[in-house]
Amino acid sequence: MSVVHRLTAGWLVDHLSFINQCGYEICDSFACPGGVTLNTSVTSTEDCHGSSACVATSSSSSGPTHSPEDATETEGKTAKMRYVFREEFFDVSKPHIVAPPEGQLCQGCPKMSLTEIKSNMDFFFHYLLILQKRKRKCLFNQGEQDALEYHSRVRKMIWEGTLHLVQEGLKSGFLHQTTAELDCRKNNVPVVCGLAELCEMAKQFPAVNEGDHQAVYVLEDETSSPDQDLLSCVTENTSNHAKIIVLMGQKYLVPPKSSFLLSDISCLQPLLNYKKKYDVIVIDPPWENKSVKRSNRYSHLSSWQIKQIPVPTLAAPNCLVVTWVTNRQKHLHFVKEELYPHWSVKTLAEWHWVKITRAGEFVLPLDSLHKKPYEVLVLGRVQGDVKEALRKSEGVLPIPEHKLIVSIPCTLHSHKPPLTAVLAEFIKPDVECLELFARNLQPGWTSWGNEVLKFQHIDYFTLLQKE
Repeated sequence: MSVVHRLTAGWLVDHLSFINQCGYEICDSFACPGGVTLNTSVTSTEDCHGSSACVATSSSSSGPTHSPEDATETEGKTAKMRYVFREEFFDVSKPHIVAPPEGQLCQGCPKMSLTEIKSNMDFFFHYLLILQKRKRKCLFNQGEQDALEYHSRVRKMIWEGTLHLVQEGLKSGFLHQTTAELDCRKNNVPVVCGLAELCEMAKQFPAVNEGDHQAVYVLEDETSSPDQDLLSCVTENTSNHAKIIVLMGQKYLVPPKSSFLLSDISCLQPLLNYKKKYDVIVIDPPWENKSVKRSNRYSHLSSWQIKQIPVPTLAAPNCLVVTWVTNRQKHLHFVKEELYPHWSVKTLAEWHWVKITRAGEFVLPLDSLHKKPYEVLVLGRVQGDVKEALRKSEGVLPIPEHKLIVSIPCTLHSHKPPLTAVLAEFIKPDVECLELFARNLQPGWTSWGNEVLKFQHIDYFTLLQKE
């Protein structure tokens, strides 16, 4: 189970377990036992406009090689291969920054006023130095003041709720106060081809007449398709086992019963053509901030661009909308006061994702001024037909105003914890779910984004067994 413990405060979640329960087992009926798969992919910039041939490609570069005799012997048989996500990407054994003894989780939650929080911040003197350099008269600007006031309201709830969940995790053995170091290839992060750049390239494809073009491309073992299909329509894996697709020579695992659209925000029409209405929509926007602008590592969208996302068109009546928000109060206010009203979504709750180590410590001091060990989720429901809303809410619990999702975070940037299990008691089974700005896939979900396959890259996984 991805939910290890469930308490009144929230859930202790095992993110790694959730990924590995998605069913990354490949059932391959081809002659070669090495996991041959069709290359339905773009293989180079020059041949982007061409159709892919039926090319046999090994599904794992790390597996043993096989001779032609092996292939002859296994012809007609089904080879099974199981992949698991690499454990080292969840090896958070120590806090990124250690809190002073009086601020550590195991010491209990001291009651502190806003003034005391300011004076006890471990980054306080660091900020004083910055202020001196800026020659700023005011100690905190308005944004920092708002953030401090928000933190003073939620810190006790976060501290106490996390403490109770950590205690349960320690009792059950899921968390360990003394943890052994994993023998990990920590620097062996795969160099993934530029999916965002690939989406940009796709805009140069010749325009396709929508009446002549399929809205869905279904992954099948023994069929090939023009490269353009993976970039101009929703791709589905309708089978009960995972499949491998190849893009730009890179291999990606697609879990069973999942669908995705690889495109950027300017090419959302294929998702609208998919003709599905979603009961749950999770959004992880690429928020605009100064560090992103300076680094140029990640694309970002302005508030105006985020408002243009056609959530009302994609949402079913009474749809539950969940938006990940950074700890900037500007973004939180925008979601609650502008974005949700613009989409006719009523704000219901603020939940917090709390990041801990394998020993149950906050990954950052709770009162750090620089970064917090938690992120915010804003939950709301699409407003519409009252009778339809009542019908859809029958048999499910109302959304609680405050909940914690406590987990060991993935060390890969923006790999958020799964919400499937924690939302299960608040939605009906077998509903349609959509994730926008996704970077990975989930069974039973439709995912969209210009990096939607990023964490599905086969090098993030280990081939566990072959049969």
